[in-house]
Amino acid sequence: MMDRHTATREQTEFTGAQGNRLVADMWLPVAGQDRMRAPLLFLHGGGQTRHAWGRTAQDMARKGAVTISLDQRGHGDSEWVADWGYSFRHYGEDALAVGRQAKERFGVAPIAIGASLGGIASMLAEGEGGPGFWSALVLVDITPKMDPAGVDRIQSFMGADLERGFTSIEAAAEAVAAYLPHRPRPRSLEGLRKNLRQGADGRYRWHWDPRFLVGPCSVNTDRDQAEAEMTAAIRNTPIPVLLVRGGSSELISPEHAEAFVELVPHAQTVDVGGAGHMVAGDRNDIFSAAIGEFLEKTTG
Repeated sequence: MMDRHTATREQTEFTGAQGNRLVADMWLPVAGQDRMRAPLLFLHGGGQTRHAWGRTAQDMARKGAVTISLDQRGHGDSEWVADWGYSFRHYGEDALAVGRQAKERFGVAPIAIGASLGGIASMLAEGEGGPGFWSALVLVDITPKMDPAGVDRIQSFMGADLERGFTSIEAAAEAVAAYLPHRPRPRSLEGLRKNLRQGADGRYRWHWDPRFLVGPCSVNTDRDQAEAEMTAAIRNTPIPVLLVRGGSSELISPEHAEAFVELVPHAQTVDVGGAGHMVAGDRNDIFSAAIGEFLEKTTG
């Protein structure tokens, strides 16, 4: 593998569908290196930030791709929207806007790599932008259909300490460890620190707008309509598609994956053993390898 200095990072911004400011990290291969033609747009899951991708975006840049890891609306350093618009439709509209801006900037439609909420946004953008809006699509533990019990479990964890927060980063780490007992505890809490914000009261809260989960137009608004739109979009897509499923996912069952392949017969699938819904965080090495192999086949 190339030395880590063969890619450089810069912070950049995009404009969402409502004029909302979206912050991203962009990794660039060194000058003169053979480059992948299409940039990679990484879209994180609900309640995460652009840092959730760990080393994957940097690894792909070292292999010649321009990579963009975006903080979606209301998350991380991106703007909290004034009208509290956090439905799937809003995220799809932002993905559409960012995809168009990236195409203008780089001259080719991006390859979207979306985890959970990011995958939903990517599918909705593919439908709204027209078949072939993306150059290719990677869905990380998400299909149009999801296990309702898994959704409830994830949202229960997200909402458990929503208002009161945590007394310390260590306390937040204990909550994560209780929720993800299968994942080895990190030696450093710096990664978790990026997913927290410290309030004026000194307590730490998740680095996203609480109205994303409990507001008047939350992520739970019009879910049935969004499922129908995702199904229609993915059924008609001509682009290469990869579904990466956590082998122990609480959200996407093997039956959901089988139904997805029936819907998109040309899709490739990978099950990552030992990973739950947070595939990239649970098994980053296997996840990165699966993405790299798919991109090599896709881009030739």
